[in-house]
Amino acid sequence: MRPIRSLTRLSRATRFLLAGVVAAATLAATSGTAEAVNEPVNVWLTTTSDSAGRNVTRGLAQQTALRFGPAGGTAQHTINIDENTTYQQFEGGGASITDTTAYLLRGGPISAATRDTVMQKLFSPTAGIGLSFVRNPIGASDLSRPGNVSLDDTCCNLNDFGANGYDTNVRLLTGQAKQLNPALRVKGVPWSSPGWMKDNGRMDQMGWLKWEYYPMYAQYLVKYIQSYQAAGIPVNYISVQNEPNCCQASNPTAMNYPGMSWNPSGLVEFTKNHVYPAFRAAGITTKVLVHDWNYGDYANFGSAVLADSGVRNDPLFGGIAWHGYFGDPAVGTQVHNQYPTVKQFSTEHSGGTWISNQHNEDLADIVNYARNWSSSLVKWSLALNQNMGPHNGGCGTCTGLITVQEGGSRAGQVDYTIEYYTTGHLTKFVKPGAYRIASTANSTVQNVAWRNPDGSKALIAHNGGTSTQSVRVNWGSQSFVYTLPARTTATFTW
Repeated sequence: MRPIRSLTRLSRATRFLLAGVVAAATLAATSGTAEAVNEPVNVWLTTTSDSAGRNVTRGLAQQTALRFGPAGGTAQHTINIDENTTYQQFEGGGASITDTTAYLLRGGPISAATRDTVMQKLFSPTAGIGLSFVRNPIGASDLSRPGNVSLDDTCCNLNDFGANGYDTNVRLLTGQAKQLNPALRVKGVPWSSPGWMKDNGRMDQMGWLKWEYYPMYAQYLVKYIQSYQAAGIPVNYISVQNEPNCCQASNPTAMNYPGMSWNPSGLVEFTKNHVYPAFRAAGITTKVLVHDWNYGDYANFGSAVLADSGVRNDPLFGGIAWHGYFGDPAVGTQVHNQYPTVKQFSTEHSGGTWISNQHNEDLADIVNYARNWSSSLVKWSLALNQNMGPHNGGCGTCTGLITVQEGGSRAGQVDYTIEYYTTGHLTKFVKPGAYRIASTANSTVQNVAWRNPDGSKALIAHNGGTSTQSVRVNWGSQSFVYTLPARTTATFTW
């Protein structure tokens, strides 16, 4: 067929016809809503075989591709995708590089070659699942080697900050993760200030930050951020306290891992009048997240912090962080309705032996957090050993994305848990900067949809039941029908 060299040689009718085609093509290219006929759909599945949702029989296994076609066909469930309706932007998904993780991956249980392979499978967007968010403890937490260590345990100044090397391997792993995935977001959060700054003189059993150390503790956070900057790792976010005031009410002496007592007014004072000014004076642009605690603790704690306009309206304010152990994620929608410009982040919900079905729990989190305005999905410790440790008091029944075999006949081997695959259904296919788009809510086939910065789409759908479910996905005038096996998660991309 000869190329058309000039519209002037064509008939007037043909020119109008071609102009309409060009206009339609331009509209389709710019509107982000065009449905291409026979658009291919890639499918990845994860299936578990047990009632606890932990035995992975098929993990992120790619299936035969489908194609969209003219709307038609019947199914038990219908999911309508509307990319004209958008919600929050995705910041990232991942887990925490705890001291436990750093010890297991850099402390000797595995070889350097195995570690590099594991890190690639965790953080590479092409060769792995592309984890894109880490939330790292500043000093010891409950998932650390035994011993409550801060980044400066020498009273009464910060001249020895970092000298004990406690954070070195965490920082090295974070740098490696950032190299593997340059889009990685990094967040830091302390479980406690150094013990010498507190009225009880120790990092555990709660205790309050002494008033005279408010300015120095703000500088402690400044030095943490600067230590990462010096290593070429920007810290995107920080919270001033993990789970403020957690667990002391029932039995303060049983609080056998680092923690710190706060009330909302103290957090407002420290954040607004000490952290913000210290960051500005140091030229730090890291954003500060508030609360970093459960949805169920918002009414009696986080709401008073967020209500303070001096905290909320400062340019260094970054949003509110949620944990998923207690309360309803619908609180996120309530907060959005009251403060529509406030970003929300899900920053901790551990897997663990107390969870009746880990597969179903993880997908409920992925779907419900996103549907209630969260911009992230962050699990707890990235790694634990086969005994769910080492741990420093606190959680001795938590699980991670990977299990590192320490000692025994399988010493040095690494297992990928159901949490690796469930998190990967999000992070492998939904990139930072994606927007959540409308998809039909369904209690039997839970789902959430995203549109990536390059225009590609990802629909995550989960059938947690024991029988197959057929699903019809409508995208404008196009659709496909898929039979989702029992106990199976699917990610569809196009």
